[in-house]
Amino acid sequence: MVRVFPVVGGNFAQYVWRNFHGGDIISGKMVERIQVVGGVGHKTADGVGIACRVSRPSTSGVFYGSNPLEDSFSALLLDVVFVILIIHLLHLFLRPLHQPKIVSQILGGFIIGPSVLGHNNNFRLHLFPEDVSFLLTNIGLIGFMYFLFISGVKTDLSLIKKAGKKEYSIASFSVVVPLLLNISFALLIRKSMNEDLAKFSSIGAITSSLAITAFPVVHPILHELNLLSSEVGRMSMSISIISDAVGINAVIAFEAAIQGETDAINSLWYLISLIVLLGFIVFGVRRAMHWIVKRTPEGQAVEQGFVVAILLGVLIMGFLTDLFGIAILNGPLWLGMAIPDGPPLGSTLVERSETIISELLMPVSFAFVGLYTDVFEMAKAGWPTLAPLFFLALAGHFFKLGATLVASLYFQLPVRDSLAVSFIMCLRGQVEIVLLLHWMDKKIIKIPEFTMLVLMTATVTAIVTPLVSILYDPTKPYMVNKRRTIQHLPPGTKMKIVVCIEDQGDVAALVSLLDMSNPTVVSPFSIYALHLIELVGRAAPVFIDHKKSKAPSKYTASDSIHNALKLYEEARSELVKLHTYTAVAPKRTMNQDICELGLIKRANLIILPFSRRNGEHSGVRLQNMNISVLEHAPCSVGILVDKCNLHSPMVGQSFWNSAQHFVVLFLGGADAREALAYADRVIGNQDVYVSVIRFLSQNSKGDNEFEKKLDDGMVTWFWVKNETNERVIYREVVVRNGAETIAAIQTMNDDSYDLVVVGRKQGINPVLLEGLSNWSNQNELGIIGDFVASEDFTAASSILVMQQQVLRDQGQFSSGVCGKIRFDIR
Repeated sequence: MVRVFPVVGGNFAQYVWRNFHGGDIISGKMVERIQVVGGVGHKTADGVGIACRVSRPSTSGVFYGSNPLEDSFSALLLDVVFVILIIHLLHLFLRPLHQPKIVSQILGGFIIGPSVLGHNNNFRLHLFPEDVSFLLTNIGLIGFMYFLFISGVKTDLSLIKKAGKKEYSIASFSVVVPLLLNISFALLIRKSMNEDLAKFSSIGAITSSLAITAFPVVHPILHELNLLSSEVGRMSMSISIISDAVGINAVIAFEAAIQGETDAINSLWYLISLIVLLGFIVFGVRRAMHWIVKRTPEGQAVEQGFVVAILLGVLIMGFLTDLFGIAILNGPLWLGMAIPDGPPLGSTLVERSETIISELLMPVSFAFVGLYTDVFEMAKAGWPTLAPLFFLALAGHFFKLGATLVASLYFQLPVRDSLAVSFIMCLRGQVEIVLLLHWMDKKIIKIPEFTMLVLMTATVTAIVTPLVSILYDPTKPYMVNKRRTIQHLPPGTKMKIVVCIEDQGDVAALVSLLDMSNPTVVSPFSIYALHLIELVGRAAPVFIDHKKSKAPSKYTASDSIHNALKLYEEARSELVKLHTYTAVAPKRTMNQDICELGLIKRANLIILPFSRRNGEHSGVRLQNMNISVLEHAPCSVGILVDKCNLHSPMVGQSFWNSAQHFVVLFLGGADAREALAYADRVIGNQDVYVSVIRFLSQNSKGDNEFEKKLDDGMVTWFWVKNETNERVIYREVVVRNGAETIAAIQTMNDDSYDLVVVGRKQGINPVLLEGLSNWSNQNELGIIGDFVASEDFTAASSILVMQQQVLRDQGQFSSGVCGKIRFDIR
């Protein structure tokens, strides 16, 4: 608790220090220790007051009749757990409404504050007494410091250089125009403002913040919406970084004006301090960071000592900025921006600290914010006091929305995309709340205004975020109406394949599969090799076309993978044309890079890697990526499960020391027909033997007549074409349920085949899978693919699971081949 002692003439401070510093005050049975926590401040009836905090001793424990909440540290621990649980529960309930985490965090802090639970005296005195609130406030401020530091680490300043005329124009227009309109509107209603708010420096500070969209706010929300790799997401991030660069000058100008209100020389010292600090960061800190990067061996993490030193540097930068009179949170942000993003330094810092910062420190930061929000104080202040600021903030959001929309439409963005970008530029979050705290510190606003603006921040973001997800679907462009499959590829036509590679271990099997797929002079391959790297330590995804630009040294793994593929291209120079790319993106949005590449290159097939690390987080992320590609791909998709039996041959030698055998498990449906079309292409390779096993239900039970006709036509065409070919075997198996299907497949569990090709699931007769629906663990492979890839199927055969392209707004049953006539059902 805090006690205020009245003093006259300042002698009481000496009295308190002399009599109570290090001593005790006996209050009933409780021994309380006095600690001076503030200077002379509040006036009382007796004179000026000095603030002292009573720090309570540790309790003996509940079994000795003590209340654990009387111990400040115990109460602090309970408060942290309580706040984190509330925020997570709110996020769990609000997630179906497409609400970002920032909304749950603001509401969580609001609930524990004096507006809701904290309004109850017993709750406040037991869980959030003054001494515990004092600790939460300081820890919360540290949380904001580390949040801005990590945001700075992730910030990719190269986006400013890479941005085109469109991004620069939209960013500049969406900052300058709202700023001018905000200032004009503020001057119109200036007479109705209170004295502190009516100052020109205060108006400038508020209007400039309304005109800027902070990159640290935009990035996490785009990440939650899975828009980082989308066209709108990339554009929004570029615009927000540029708008920050444009708007920061206005913020610095108005901050200098605030400093100079008492004495003009203060503005000069503020600017000098700012220049000195920025010079130290650019020419000192940044060079030190590059030295650390050079010192770190390739492919290894940065030494622990450097990581600790940098994290301590966050606190030092906060101290220095506060020492020079600069906003305390600027230092950590600038320090983060001085650190090279991505591996090895940026990614190491993010991996080792982001979880603690986002899941432990940030909830405390929003508890700190919540303790300052008080709707009862807001109601006490009255509407006439709050109305000018409310209308100024509301007008600022509308000006921002309108200016961004006009600029986007001018550059001929589609209306829905323009609206999505405009709404993204209206997002508000952590940075705006930090500014509100700064304004309170500068006496621009007080608790009522602070509460109103925090609630507006949560409301605007809560309304805008779902609108963005409704307006813009990043997967919509990828599903097309034109056939891009192996089955519908005309003879003598170039086949275009997007090959996705997770790591170097995928290359050997992929090269073997590609060469087995029989590229010829008449029907050569265009291979688009995409190396997938998970985005860590930077905010903006990267897509590198290696013909146009060289990959940064931190992504050297791509060079070794692409060099291995180039050896294959050189060995098959007349048959294969290779194009290499690298995508650095979050796994949850990487499907957008894959589908976009397939769409632009008009691919017929996308080959995806399969991860066997199903119990690990990376394996789950890869599985989710594969499922997203399967759902939205603009062409057919194959998932390759490598059991290490497809060995890449030596360049310059015969590609096969012995014949390769593979089997097609034909269970019917569009995916099975695609697998059979692939087999028809492969059989042209003289080193490959193909067995086709067709599964039929007894008495045709469960057959879909339409699908059955398409299957019969495809099988007849394939067999008529290859019945004289000694390297082709065809047979049929009749089964009554899923158990008999699995038993029939199990008879092939003898290492007779190097590759098993199976359709994923489209159009399969359900009788063939009866009783197996709950057995499959890997939805990406389908039930049969999952069984063949599982440990129950001990053969060393690799597996290729095929899914035929799914056309937009059309059913599964859409095409077929009858004899030698190809046709589409539309």
